[in-house]
Amino acid sequence: MLKKRYIIVAITIGIMVLQSGTFAQGVTKTGTTAAKFLSIGIGPRANAMGGSFSSVADDATAMYWNPAGLSQLQNKQVIFTQADWLADISINYVGLALPVGSFGTLGINATAMTMGDMEITTELLPEGTGQKFSAGMYAFGISYARNLTQNFMIGANFKYVREDISQSKATGLAIDLGTLFITPFYGVRFSSSISNFGSKMQMRGDDLLIRHDPDEQREGNNEKVDAYYATEKYDLPLRLQIGVSRRFEIMPGYAFTFAADAAHPNDNTEYVNVGGELSMLNNMFMLRGGFKTLFMEDREEGLTLGAGFNFNQLGYFDLKLDYSFQQFEYLNDVHTFGFLLSF
Repeated sequence: MLKKRYIIVAITIGIMVLQSGTFAQGVTKTGTTAAKFLSIGIGPRANAMGGSFSSVADDATAMYWNPAGLSQLQNKQVIFTQADWLADISINYVGLALPVGSFGTLGINATAMTMGDMEITTELLPEGTGQKFSAGMYAFGISYARNLTQNFMIGANFKYVREDISQSKATGLAIDLGTLFITPFYGVRFSSSISNFGSKMQMRGDDLLIRHDPDEQREGNNEKVDAYYATEKYDLPLRLQIGVSRRFEIMPGYAFTFAADAAHPNDNTEYVNVGGELSMLNNMFMLRGGFKTLFMEDREEGLTLGAGFNFNQLGYFDLKLDYSFQQFEYLNDVHTFGFLLSF
């Protein structure tokens, strides 16, 4: 069994090395992927810790950060988070995780980035035509995780991704893969994950429909042929990530968790997230802090802070309330709220 565990670890590292080589190009690919909302961190707890959560991943948001972490859950969990993002954009996430004994843990999740209706403008009517259009981005996922050994976990999240704008849309399929290993060295935890590995996305729809004359130099041909503009296909925001964390018991009822993640995205430069969580009064109250995208060129994100409250044994369930603050260099700061029910 030990040999099998190391073989799996070796395979995971090998995949990451091969994928890294794929993107080792001289031309930068910054900002060239579709469905960029998939790169926005989910959950106030993880975001307050600077996004360094892949090796912690011990609640239902593991479906986003590292699906292998789902196998740590002992109870069913429902989570909902809401963030007022930039420029009146909202990001909502809902997830359900169900431990099913020795079979493993199952989960379903949905992410929605939405915004208000916008005026349709044209060259002749720059102030608006009186009509409006909407836009949104969505991801729907199914997760599964299980323990291969007592301290080694694997997991996957299969998802359908969709982007809408007016009467056009782009769709794609993707998978997140992750591993989590609790080492025998002072309880240090090590994780590796691949996020958003999948198909390319291409915008299609009635907004791209035009009337076309296939041969303007020819008389008597059909001058009104229906045709569609051919748009480019774009990759999803693939991210390779490794993480490490450790929990330190300070005194009875008080503990501190330190975590760090190193990431290699296909649409930006490499970066490191670091953060920590101070748990007090037997996990009743938590303070968190961290820093995002260290060492990234032209980074926008920075300091993160947050807090959480646990209300245990409220009838048949436990309730956790969390909040996070994210600082941005040039744009408005972001506040995220969420609650998690365990039952």
